[in-house]
Amino acid sequence: MTDHDHPIDWKAHGVKVIPGDSLDPNTAQTPGMERAAAINFARVGAQKIWAGTVKIHANAKTGAHHHGALESVIYILRGRARMRWGEHLEYTAEAGAGDFIFVPPYVPHQEINASTDEPLECVLVRSDNEAVVVNLDIEAVERPEAVAWVDPIHKAGA
Repeated sequence: MTDHDHPIDWKAHGVKVIPGDSLDPNTAQTPGMERAAAINFARVGAQKIWAGTVKIHANAKTGAHHHGALESVIYILRGRARMRWGEHLEYTAEAGAGDFIFVPPYVPHQEINASTDEPLECVLVRSDNEAVVVNLDIEAVERPEAVAWVDPIHKAGA
């Protein structure tokens, strides 16, 4: 493949491997969690995605926040996540190791480590190369409503 008689330098502009011990903690943060960037524009030239890790300590929770117009996918590596979301964090659902969580744009949410003795470790991918985090001051309801994790194709109990 060439660009007007100039071959692409695939060595410099090809696959990038980011070692797990070289992630960048200098990214937007929310109280209660530690985010670290692996893939973004500054590190690898990513144009359309941001990816990294997030760790929430045992028995800890994040502050309420959203990620603007970005879509987020969270993959649980280990531990148990309790998500709360809504204008007053009035909805809740849990996910464990091997589960995926999708967070649509502008959804106020909070991640909670449901374990009292082990950290919650996740991989996080967002739909843009910017690390948009808008921390919110929300008065949360005392008892959120549990929501079953189903989709339009796979109905509950099917």
